[in-house]
Amino acid sequence: MMTPIVTGAQMQELDRRTITEARISGTTLMERAGAGVVACIEQTMGTPRGKIVTILCGKGNNGGDGFVVARLLHRRRAKVRVLAMATVSELSRDAATMYRQFVRVAGKSAVRPYVSKNKTQALLRASDILVDALLGTGLSSEVTGRYRETIDAINEAGRPVVAVDLPSGLHADTGAILGRAVRATRTVSFGLPKLGLYQNQGIDLAGLVSIVDIGIPQAYIDAVESHTTLITDSFVRTALPIRRLASHKGTFGHAGIIAGSVGKTGAAAMAAKAALRVGAGLVTVAIPSSMNDVLEAKLLEAMTVPMPETKARTFSRTAFERLAAFISTRTAIALGPGLSTHPETVELVQALVKQLDRPAVLDADALNALAGRASLLTECKTPPILTPHPGEMARLEIDATPQSVNADRIGTATRFARERGVFVVLKGARTVIARPDGAVAICPTGNPGMATAGTGDVLTGMIVGLLAQGLASWEAACVATYLHGYAGDLAADRNGQAGMIAGDVIEQIPHALKKLYEA
Repeated sequence: MMTPIVTGAQMQELDRRTITEARISGTTLMERAGAGVVACIEQTMGTPRGKIVTILCGKGNNGGDGFVVARLLHRRRAKVRVLAMATVSELSRDAATMYRQFVRVAGKSAVRPYVSKNKTQALLRASDILVDALLGTGLSSEVTGRYRETIDAINEAGRPVVAVDLPSGLHADTGAILGRAVRATRTVSFGLPKLGLYQNQGIDLAGLVSIVDIGIPQAYIDAVESHTTLITDSFVRTALPIRRLASHKGTFGHAGIIAGSVGKTGAAAMAAKAALRVGAGLVTVAIPSSMNDVLEAKLLEAMTVPMPETKARTFSRTAFERLAAFISTRTAIALGPGLSTHPETVELVQALVKQLDRPAVLDADALNALAGRASLLTECKTPPILTPHPGEMARLEIDATPQSVNADRIGTATRFARERGVFVVLKGARTVIARPDGAVAICPTGNPGMATAGTGDVLTGMIVGLLAQGLASWEAACVATYLHGYAGDLAADRNGQAGMIAGDVIEQIPHALKKLYEA
């Protein structure tokens, strides 16, 4: 199963039900939350022993979580200092309880009251790790006063920052900055992921996100009405095709890829290699005839079929009949990488889209050919998967811009998927996958190193490769997106982000699959 992504109000209701109906105390939930933060620090930053850790605690339950973190780190022999934004009498009841427990083991001298921004800056710069436990999911108004100054001091300190539940100053639902927000290295979120961590500024400010189970009963989670979910490794493992001993290449389908033009055979080659690497049994690429020899030199395991071309060495309108026959003998189709926007090719794509009667993915110039003609998608006999980046999405939408798409990625993808009856994979940081019934999934994998030419072609190949193996469109889109990001993360671990190329992602697909199959 995927994990529901919730609003701040939904999480607060889950906490309330857990405390009042399941009889699990608020302090128990705090204890579990604090333990989760400490475990994350140990796993990602090494032992805290001997390190100077400053925990910044607000007056609410987020601050209470912070006091638990401070106590547990003190036990692990970290040099713990707490900066308290409120007096004991101002703390929430549970936060006050955790404050007293911390003082009992560490002494009152370990707690320092907020005095000024300058003194806070000096304290933070002398620290090895900062823990942000200032403000929680209930924040709805702009951050001001000492909290604003403290957030500025955190961001200016140049130290690793672990945010408790979500970065302080971030709206839990929209991911908008409420005046000021902490820029975290890592966010440890409790119970269920919060929507704001995957939208707008929240994506950058949250850093790497971990989710900690604090014991919310599964029945309460199942009752949450959320159309937005987070793709999990367990969902991907369950959806991956089974490789039975008696399998042969026909078992895993025949992917057809219609791609390429002069100067853009690389897009076709990368899509084909990715389809093979994700497990497709056979892959054949249809290519403009004069590009066929070039493509064959780039591909060993995939087959090619030359097609009629224009004088500009793109697909010709006269290729329609042969391409229709090509489509009819393939299990799944990818259309678009490197096609060009030559007028004849655009006309050809529009005609082919109306003929699609099997699982298909449309990308790149296939999407550009549909600009202003998105109504053609409703004529597809089988709903296709579209994989636009924000610029392509804006060209498909009426009166949209890349900026307006990015400002409401979930809303844009959901609306278009519903209106056109298609699946949408809106690429970008935290890719959004939407389906015609309004359900949405967000992909947690991937990194900025993947912001390089060709990675979209790799994703297209992975999707068609999974479609060819028999995965339903929703599963193929979600699994391919997750694997694509996971392979990118493995590539970044190996090569660093700045020098990554799309071929590095293809190279890591088998390793990503192996890790998931063996998990």
